[in-house]
Amino acid sequence: MSLIRTAIPADVPAILGMIHDLAVYEKEPDAVKNTEEMLHASLFGDNPQVFVHVVDSPEAGEPIAGFALWFLNYSTWEGKLGIHLEDLYVRPEARGGGHGKALLRTLAGIAVERGYARVEWSVLDWNTPAIDFYKSLGAESMDGWHVYRLDGAALGSFGGTAAAASEARA
Repeated sequence: MSLIRTAIPADVPAILGMIHDLAVYEKEPDAVKNTEEMLHASLFGDNPQVFVHVVDSPEAGEPIAGFALWFLNYSTWEGKLGIHLEDLYVRPEARGGGHGKALLRTLAGIAVERGYARVEWSVLDWNTPAIDFYKSLGAESMDGWHVYRLDGAALGSFGGTAAAASEARA
């Protein structure tokens, strides 16, 4: 049985370690720029906007067996908040024990309890174990939608142009 709880500051090193493990799994081992200090500030600073639930796992020899990191989103059509699940990760040695399902059930419970419209997330198209797992829970793919992102140089270039235009109007 999984014991799910809200993360505490002492969990930050383990969570960050699993973020690195997830990046390796997703074939982006050098992409993580997050640090313990950054993660701590995001989760436990003055106005946290990011939340984490963890699986306690004393039997696995690690402080926690997995985590779900999430934040709020908003549906203009529903007029309600929702949960965006950024990362769901369970250590390989702890998989198959229902931990991922328990983490997702916790988030679904929060959404229901608070009257949120949805819980949603993205999954890489090649990650068939995750896709099969999500489908087994009743989750549906958002066919017809593509995820787009502005980041790095494109964000700086485009956002810098907008900021400059805004300053010129002022």
